[in-house]
Amino acid sequence: MGKGRLQNPDPAQLRRLLEERTADLQRVKAEYDNYRKRVRRDRMAVREIALANVLHALVPVLDAVDRTCAHEPMTPGLRDITDTLAAQLGSLGLEVFGEKGDPFDPACHDAVTHHVSPGADQLICTKILRPGYRLGARLLRPAHVEVSGPPPPARSPVVHDRGVLRCTEGSRTPASGKPAIRG
Repeated sequence: MGKGRLQNPDPAQLRRLLEERTADLQRVKAEYDNYRKRVRRDRMAVREIALANVLHALVPVLDAVDRTCAHEPMTPGLRDITDTLAAQLGSLGLEVFGEKGDPFDPACHDAVTHHVSPGADQLICTKILRPGYRLGARLLRPAHVEVSGPPPPARSPVVHDRGVLRCTEGSRTPASGKPAIRG
């Protein structure tokens, strides 16, 4: 008889073989579906990383354009360059952030200067020295800002610990009281 054919086709045996082959086929299909999803997810991750790297490399160009716009008269050509650059980078998902009056967020702002304002209850960005950039949730560069707000919290008292004076923040000073020289 032909290859792969049963000699005595028993309905119970045929049903068992059919169930085995069906289970095998379902398992292979599920593995293939998982593979496709994983490849799609990996491709998207690589694309996002590549896009973030390119946009991160363009940040100095954006800074140069901003400086040029601040120090040169706005000509129609310069206006066209800045508008086109902003539109194209915006279409790729680049977001510029950092506005005067924003609440200070240490996760996305670098405070360069702190001006004490005794009546304030929170830190506010009072001047944007350099804008920040992000791509979706990914921070490409924090905004450099000047902040104004309440005075910083008082330092905790110094605790003596085995011949070393230590502030609770973790900075160590020798017991002599003189600052340690760092190399």
